[in-house]
Amino acid sequence: MATAPLPRTVPDDLGTPVHLGEVRRVVSLVPSLTEAVAVTAPGLLVGATDWCTHPAGLEVTRIGGTKNPDTARIALLRPDLVIANEEENRAADLAALRAAGLAVWVTGIRTLDQALGSLDRLLTGACGLPRPPWLDEAARAWHPDVLAATVSRPAPGAPPGPPRRAVVPIWRRPWMVLGRDTFAGDLLCRLGVRSLYADHPERYPAVPIEELRAAAPDLVVLPDEPYRFTATDGPEAFPGTPAALVSGRHLTWYGPSLVEAPALLAARLAAPVG
Repeated sequence: MATAPLPRTVPDDLGTPVHLGEVRRVVSLVPSLTEAVAVTAPGLLVGATDWCTHPAGLEVTRIGGTKNPDTARIALLRPDLVIANEEENRAADLAALRAAGLAVWVTGIRTLDQALGSLDRLLTGACGLPRPPWLDEAARAWHPDVLAATVSRPAPGAPPGPPRRAVVPIWRRPWMVLGRDTFAGDLLCRLGVRSLYADHPERYPAVPIEELRAAAPDLVVLPDEPYRFTATDGPEAFPGTPAALVSGRHLTWYGPSLVEAPALLAARLAAPVG
């Protein structure tokens, strides 16, 4: 394990200075960051949310959900660093952790390039770890030359053509979809699928189902998180439109899952049902 200069002050993704010593104990409030730390440095992680499901068999103290973490329990774990995300975690909870004297690192990610840079800064700059091999593997997997061979064409030898126009729900009751400036939307664009609401003023707009149908998408992309869309819960709302059921972890997580994500997502997008 690399040793970073001590003590040090490093800005997080939001530019907030984080004062750090040696980082030996980490609490993660974000499932994808939990996986990134646990895979890179087993034993560094001491606490994670109830929603942190990867890697399998992770044995750490559970500290509640991403939106309602038990800040008192986190403080009792005496972490050297708490890692969070501006979108997944509430500002009030992060403020409470800082008030308890804890160092809090916040990520802010909208694109794949931001994700790769953010992960490097977190793992090497904040945690003082060597750059993990999986991070370079993820960058290679998403390189345009590799994607050109990964993304299936409509027919053998067919040119790439324009991106398919898609509706990408993330919730129902009410229906909510990917809007502007989202990490998942950036991944889909790289795979030849563009959200119909990519230019919407909101990042996750609520849109009536009648409007979603009337938009006449080429495809509806249904991830299994945050809402768990399935073959019997989601496609029936878009009669006559092909539906691609995809892994939410591979569409929305930034971490080791990025290595296999392009191949897995491309295969699902190339073979929609209906």
